[in-house]
Amino acid sequence: MRYLHTMVRVKDIDASLDFYCNKLGLVEQRRHESEQGRFTLIFLAPPGQEDAQIELTYNWEPEDYDEGRNFGHLAYEVEDIYALCQKLMDEGVVINRPPRDGRMAFVRSPDNISIELLQKGPSLQKQEPWASMENVGHW
Repeated sequence: MRYLHTMVRVKDIDASLDFYCNKLGLVEQRRHESEQGRFTLIFLAPPGQEDAQIELTYNWEPEDYDEGRNFGHLAYEVEDIYALCQKLMDEGVVINRPPRDGRMAFVRSPDNISIELLQKGPSLQKQEPWASMENVGHW
């Protein structure tokens, strides 16, 4: 058995690609559009990790997706959790669970998918403004 990908449904391709590619840094691997099925599939992965993909599924007919408790979150290891969280904040992304411990943070995609960010290696030394930043919403 081999892991292939995780699929998440999205309502807005442009907003989702902006979040996953421009803000998180994932790279589009391939795309498939089905005129008959009326959907688009876009596969993304972190640079150099083409085997760790997520599949964004866009159904052409408008649909509302509620967050399901049966889906927890996507998790990514990052080089510098403070730098990435600052970049995300600067680009308008809410940090739902700030990296107070220098180790872990949570954000949400435009479609309300919870994304866990984990510091690569040992936790970074605690620092402000992160150490005293409160949680926002839920993740």
